[in-house]
Amino acid sequence: MTKTTTDHGKLWDLIKDTRFGMLTHRHAEGQLHSHPLTTQNRDVDAVATLYFFVPKDGDIARHVATDPAVNVAYANTGDDSYVSVSGRAALREDQALKEALFTTMAKAWFPNGPTDPNLGLLAVSVVEAEYWDVDDSKMVQLYKMAKAAITGEPPKNLGEHKKVSV
Repeated sequence: MTKTTTDHGKLWDLIKDTRFGMLTHRHAEGQLHSHPLTTQNRDVDAVATLYFFVPKDGDIARHVATDPAVNVAYANTGDDSYVSVSGRAALREDQALKEALFTTMAKAWFPNGPTDPNLGLLAVSVVEAEYWDVDDSKMVQLYKMAKAAITGEPPKNLGEHKKVSV
């Protein structure tokens, strides 16, 4: 992973290599629902926006229209990195951006390509985020947890944890 000097850069470094995020939104009754989505952008724009393709006639599009507050959770267990993003979601009509972000994998869900009439571009503007990033090997982590279990003291220095406001 590329090391960066900014919190925003670190946040993006942790997100970009995680293939799927779980987007959680709220239904009108207040229940929370989550869906696995693929983050489409390969870099973060100046206004810290994450992009996803969703069906315009689907649950996500319908519910974020009335309640735009969402969370996107990323877990990269191989790298021991975890990110939770709180943001505001909205469908955007930006054909050039759809075409720029469209991939062969997206064609499985949207067979007519970037001009598919049901292709919705969901933009999640990041409001704040939190991440956990563990650099220790699994063996060192296990040692620290075993030591904590024996001593009764919580494990120390299990990685970097930070809150980021955007």
